[in-house]
Amino acid sequence: MTLTFDTLVAVSLGYVAVLFAVAFAAERRADAGSSVWLRSPLIYTLSLSIYCTAWTFYGAVGYAARSGLEYLTIYLGPSLVMIGWWWVLRKLVRIGRAQRITSIADLVSSRFGKSPWIGALVTLIAVAGVTPYIALQLQSISLTFAAFTEGMPGGSTDVEFVALWTAVGLAVFTILFGTRNLDPSERHHGIVMAIAVEAVVKLFALLAVGAFVVWGLGGGLSGTLARIDASDVPMWQGDGGRWVGLTLLSGAAFLTLPRMFHVLVVENDDDRHLAVASWAFPLYVLLMSLFVVPIAVVGLERLPSGSNPDLFVLALPISEGHGGLALLAFLGGFSSATSMVIVATIALATMVSNHIVAPLWLSTREPDAVSRDLRGTILLARRVSVGGVLSLGYIYFQLTGSGVALSAIGLIAFAGVAQILPAMLGGIFWRGGTAGGAAAGLLLGAAVWVWTLFLPSFGTAVIPAGVLDHGPYGLGWLRPRALFGIEGIDPLLHSVIWSLLLNTGAFTLVSLLTFPKPLERLQGAQFVNVFEQANPSRAWSRSGAEVEDLLVLAQRVLGSEAALDLFGREAEGQGKSGHLPDPTPAFLQELERELAGSVGAAAAHALVGQFVKGPGVSVEDLMAVADEAAQILEYSARLEHKSAEQERTARALREANDKLTHIARQKDAFLSRISHELRTPTTSIRSFSSILGEEGLTPEEARRFAGIVEAEAQRMTRLLDDLLDLSVLREGQVSLRQQEGLLSEVIDRAVVSAGTIQGGLRVVRDAAAEAVPVTTDLDRLAQVFINLVSNARKYCDAARPELRIGVQRRGGQVIIDFVDNGSGIPVPEREVVFESFARLTGRRTGSAEPTGAGLGLAICREIMAHLGGSISYLPGQGGAAFRVILPQGLSAAAAE
Repeated sequence: MTLTFDTLVAVSLGYVAVLFAVAFAAERRADAGSSVWLRSPLIYTLSLSIYCTAWTFYGAVGYAARSGLEYLTIYLGPSLVMIGWWWVLRKLVRIGRAQRITSIADLVSSRFGKSPWIGALVTLIAVAGVTPYIALQLQSISLTFAAFTEGMPGGSTDVEFVALWTAVGLAVFTILFGTRNLDPSERHHGIVMAIAVEAVVKLFALLAVGAFVVWGLGGGLSGTLARIDASDVPMWQGDGGRWVGLTLLSGAAFLTLPRMFHVLVVENDDDRHLAVASWAFPLYVLLMSLFVVPIAVVGLERLPSGSNPDLFVLALPISEGHGGLALLAFLGGFSSATSMVIVATIALATMVSNHIVAPLWLSTREPDAVSRDLRGTILLARRVSVGGVLSLGYIYFQLTGSGVALSAIGLIAFAGVAQILPAMLGGIFWRGGTAGGAAAGLLLGAAVWVWTLFLPSFGTAVIPAGVLDHGPYGLGWLRPRALFGIEGIDPLLHSVIWSLLLNTGAFTLVSLLTFPKPLERLQGAQFVNVFEQANPSRAWSRSGAEVEDLLVLAQRVLGSEAALDLFGREAEGQGKSGHLPDPTPAFLQELERELAGSVGAAAAHALVGQFVKGPGVSVEDLMAVADEAAQILEYSARLEHKSAEQERTARALREANDKLTHIARQKDAFLSRISHELRTPTTSIRSFSSILGEEGLTPEEARRFAGIVEAEAQRMTRLLDDLLDLSVLREGQVSLRQQEGLLSEVIDRAVVSAGTIQGGLRVVRDAAAEAVPVTTDLDRLAQVFINLVSNARKYCDAARPELRIGVQRRGGQVIIDFVDNGSGIPVPEREVVFESFARLTGRRTGSAEPTGAGLGLAICREIMAHLGGSISYLPGQGGAAFRVILPQGLSAAAAE
């Protein structure tokens, strides 16, 4: 198969287009609720394949060619973690779900008192550690592209140019599918599905090349084994310490690499998937490593001396004239590199936005402006961070040059992210760990890694040769590769041993010397005992927070519908109607957890803290920390439950009493008003009837007086009809007439009947959304809509009154919102607005005297109850807002 430069570019772009289509289709299915197969153990296991990057696909062969079987340590570490540390992974997944963890920085930050400083520190370490790894992927793509196109007509060997445009393309893909919105679960089904497809591609490609080498070039299995025996490659160098060190390092990196933590914990839907992954993932890496040694040995034998062993997977098919197989190998390596970069940049962008941008943004805002544009700020920060992270990887690639072995770059990254391990494991298993200890360990370990391994990787471009050989200012004990005067150790192991030893020592010592804050103790108890705790401890005491401010905050971060659902569920659980629950400590904790799913634990804690007055930890929580005896905790829990139940009952009684008192006053006023309303038209009818009985009236005067009598009679009839209608509805004697029609026609009828044109009210509608077929009593439904539109016309006090009618279908229901742009209904009136005798304040005219008989909304509530739906006031919308819900079964479209 003869390939040209244009063909290679076209195939690469076509492959990327396929990944776009797969990701887009998966996102669509997830949005539609058809994502059962997306959440399967198989997809989860394949997503873990991002551990197998270009280092595994290309670099493992180069590693084997240089060091023999030592490359197996990179596979042994993760396999031992999946098999032997399954219980650690299960605990991490359970903590991640309970605490709404979004990243490894979020985990460590949340454990140590939701500290923004700890989160920022872990983020910086992760960015520094992953930057070499991203450079590795860019280097592998550019080198293989150059190797593939060398000698082709129109080909290019400018590796920096290829790396630059690869970084740009990956940034675009990641922004499109990884930063589309703030998802409280931080799950990206499109990305995960694309990674699963790439996992299959790279495994098939590597197995195909291996089979070609063994049976096509090596003379079969026996011939290949003979070539391996005769090879000069030292299969076993006998350095047991290095084997143990590299195995432990790869296992630590498997847990702490941001991309691995993201797919292991954040993207995990069910911790039972770990049972499958515990054997399926080791099997996957076994297959990936199966032909590494044969490819290395045959490549050294058949390719020219001096050939780069990192490219043997690609060079062997090219040298033998198998263009199709070479193209498959290229796509396998391309998949290995791109999948890693995509997930790594998503994870790092989330960490940067949640733990650096959000805390800085919050520190510059007043409490009343906190929620104004946080959602947009976080999304923009994530998109910018994607470009920033890829730019750092490209810069590292340029500074180190393209001649560095892929395995060396990967091990540098492993050692960097491994510095997070002591704080992470110490945090989930040791309640005595403190934020001070974690910070001290992270800072010291990262500093040692940077000095002994990261900076020396740039060569003399960063650290002069004199400093490398003699130490800074002649201090030999500070030499980067002979710290404390200890020489003769492998540079990688030297850095790993000293950095992790000092890291763990500082974490332990400082934690023993410092006392954790109350919130740290609470979080420590929840993390260490995550399997024993049915209900998370509260971190907020009772406060004077305004629940409407909290609702606006939640809408800005979670989105309007998600926030309203959260507040509505809590209000229902508290036995209250509407969407405004009491800001109890338990609800504040739940709200914080929901916000943490979008902006991280530290930022969520700070956001809620902006609105909550009083101490951050309640007395009950402090007692729960101090009294750890199971019997005392159980007794305390029973008392708290009884106290909470009594408090709810007392609150319900107070609310019922206040409501009854208000209704009684309204009823007295109603009876007085009804007497007046009936007396006025009766008096007019009697007076003008008497006048009509007199002689001498002209025909014109008689017609005018008769018209007045008729109008007053109609007025009195309407009032009596309303009273009769409400009585019939409440006694259940109403008969419904089922009809079929379009919701848009019912709304048309209501808008015309309410006289909006004459009243100067502008109505904003969405005709496409309203095209919903319904089967119900259309006349009664129109009666509800007419009342709501009429109320907006009468009471909207905006300079240019406007009513927005929105229709949406969700969860088998049709939801119709009526929202005006006025000042809304005062909070005290919302509690009784649907009761009989209650009337709205006449705000448009500036009069404090209510108008109307106060029966319209009460009738609306009774009608919707008979229709099987509901009507409620919708808070947090600016003006007066009402939501009408038609349940499943009334709408044919809703059931589709």
